[in-house]
Amino acid sequence: MNGPAIAVTGLGMLTPAGIGVEATWEGVLDGKPTAATSAQLAGLPVDFCCSLPPLDAADVLGRRTAHRLDRSSQLAVIAAKEALRNAGLDPDTWDGARVGVVIGCGVGASHTWETQGRRLQEFGPRRVSPLLLPMIGPSTPAGEVALACGAQGPSLATGTACASGATAIVIARDLLTSGQCDVVIAGGTEACNTPLIVTGLAQLGALSVRCDDPASASRPFDQARDGFVLGEAAAILILERAKDAVTRGHRPRALLAGCGSTTDAYHPTTPHPEGRGIKQAMLTALTDAGMSGSDIGYVNAHGTSTRLNDAVEAHTLRAVLPHGPQVTSTKGVLGHSLGATGAVEAALTVLSIQHSLIPPTANLTTPDPDIDLNLVTKTAVRQRVAAALSNSFGFGGHNVVLAFRTS
Repeated sequence: MNGPAIAVTGLGMLTPAGIGVEATWEGVLDGKPTAATSAQLAGLPVDFCCSLPPLDAADVLGRRTAHRLDRSSQLAVIAAKEALRNAGLDPDTWDGARVGVVIGCGVGASHTWETQGRRLQEFGPRRVSPLLLPMIGPSTPAGEVALACGAQGPSLATGTACASGATAIVIARDLLTSGQCDVVIAGGTEACNTPLIVTGLAQLGALSVRCDDPASASRPFDQARDGFVLGEAAAILILERAKDAVTRGHRPRALLAGCGSTTDAYHPTTPHPEGRGIKQAMLTALTDAGMSGSDIGYVNAHGTSTRLNDAVEAHTLRAVLPHGPQVTSTKGVLGHSLGATGAVEAALTVLSIQHSLIPPTANLTTPDPDIDLNLVTKTAVRQRVAAALSNSFGFGGHNVVLAFRTS
């Protein structure tokens, strides 16, 4: 990568495995699936998902702030505040004009859309909240994070479907290397475990239908996989130029070494059958990082638990990384949080590098015989990870690969 080294100096996460980075990391290492039947999905063909543990947003953010935010924005703000604490940064002391925010979201404010839509139909227009438009805008999570943190630099929203959170990290890197910002708060958020979104995904045939055993439904790369499980999450990474972090006395968790972004231009929802866009994104990330494939010791795969996506990704991984690095998908535990998942998995990849631990792929009991990967199963593997890739792919053919290395 041309330009200054970019450091990850802070992390914030809320996922179905736990509230906060430590709780999430412990849950992912434990490998226990979080999918469960959901009361709000009762009566639907797919009535389960991966939900956050109980969270009182009003207690964390204050009642008035929580009231005016959709759940997706609530999660983004809470994760951002944890990430800033983790990075040792105080918004009261920085130059806000030099701080940027980039937040990805794939679907957006579905809780607010559905709730307010029902109010209109059942009670008429007077019962629709005057806050509706400020709550549902695609840029709202980024704007609210900027407001909460006093970030007055560029504030952007990325929308590349399930790669949105990873795209946000790519844009953040560019803001730092161009000199526009000194700190960027970047990541993704998604909270759409709602009846309409679940129904739409089920109608598309994308979701697992194991309603009798939700915990075993998300099974990336397994022979018996039958679709993904929808999840909700938010993850924020604090990115800075490495030299700036060192100057202020903060040791980076890892370095963002390279990025690769491509588009399949093949089909609205189906990946290219030969994985051409995925392959090019991986190769671009490696070139950008100044690495060869043999440098990669671990891949946090997109691994959705769908028949075609897992097969295409596995074939491409084998072609680009024939030496067989360790591969895992954390969606077996967390489900698929759409626009947030790229940021969640980037954060988990950073943690793997920092702690020399690779999480297992939950529910991977019978690996697909057509998938030839060095898959981590059952228990976490302790292994030094000098360099790793985090893969994110989305509807519309969006492909983003992030390369991380030790600091």
